[in-house]
Amino acid sequence: MAQVAILSGILYPSQQIHNGLPKGNRHPMNIDPILQAARQAAWLCREVQHNSFKSATKTSLDKQHTEPVTIADYGSQAIICRALSQSFPDDAIYAEEAGDQFANLLADEHRARVVQLLNDILDVSVTTDDVVRWLDFGKDRQGQAARTWVIDPIDGTKGFIAMRHYAIAIGLLDENMQAVGGVMAAPGYGDGVSGYDEEGALFYVRDGKAYQEPLNGGEAIEIKPSTRTESATIRIVQSFERSHASKDRMRRVFDDAGLVDATVIDMDSMEKYALIANGEADVLMRIPLLGSTRRHKIWDHVAGVALVLAAGGRATDLDGSPLLFTDGNNMPNQGMIVTSGVYHDALVSATQALLKEESQSS
Repeated sequence: MAQVAILSGILYPSQQIHNGLPKGNRHPMNIDPILQAARQAAWLCREVQHNSFKSATKTSLDKQHTEPVTIADYGSQAIICRALSQSFPDDAIYAEEAGDQFANLLADEHRARVVQLLNDILDVSVTTDDVVRWLDFGKDRQGQAARTWVIDPIDGTKGFIAMRHYAIAIGLLDENMQAVGGVMAAPGYGDGVSGYDEEGALFYVRDGKAYQEPLNGGEAIEIKPSTRTESATIRIVQSFERSHASKDRMRRVFDDAGLVDATVIDMDSMEKYALIANGEADVLMRIPLLGSTRRHKIWDHVAGVALVLAAGGRATDLDGSPLLFTDGNNMPNQGMIVTSGVYHDALVSATQALLKEESQSS
């Protein structure tokens, strides 16, 4: 498989972020290997897609489609964890997949497929033991390391299956478990179809700033959130999945915050955060369904939050307090409001008014 060009990037992991800007840069580190790993993981995911899915319109997660997703998940995470183990051997990792599951739950032919994909893409000899070791790298240091990486090997499973939007996300938490860095490959960015073409983008934080470049290599540009203020020009992005948030309640909040005429777009994956960061969208919200006890997983949000903050946007809980990544795999936050900044306070106020009204009527 052809190798792609890699551009340099420096990330400062131990910095305090304030309004998207770093306060004091310490311990610069080169993230070239992580950028390369994100690109290689995207190549693996595309390879699995084009060899496994016959239709670009399938959206169901029936048994026939779970196996390719599993293969791509394990392969993508193995590539990323391998790069982290080589470049940052003392760091901790939170990630979805586990080595014992790969070794004991996967069918022999699927393990063999993962190993073969890794052999081809990494151009090294890979064994099953290698994959198990990479998948579990850094998990024994959770809560003890100065840096913690948070990986979602494929965010947006149904988008992956339907060959729409999905993301490969690698977030970074500092010693205070604050989101200070992120790398996000978005193979479906541009045309919404994750095919073998010139579309797709790589987003990342470098020196406290957010950047975007073509996934297949090219010039990097610094990105900033939108400054749009007119309601009719505002673009709201939200998940396809009804189980992820209460869309009716969010519609009420949008209207009360003055966004009656805003365009609402349903789309897959953490790429929504990238669209806030680069100004193509303005608002992303998560208000849970009434009575829901579902908690947000940190790997679904760390990379995106870091990207938005570095670009100059805002990301908070529903009451305007910080998003927290201090509780293991789960976030303690009730929900989230992520914006360019323009309508953020209005959305917090409208959300709090809704929650107060609901508590008084219950």
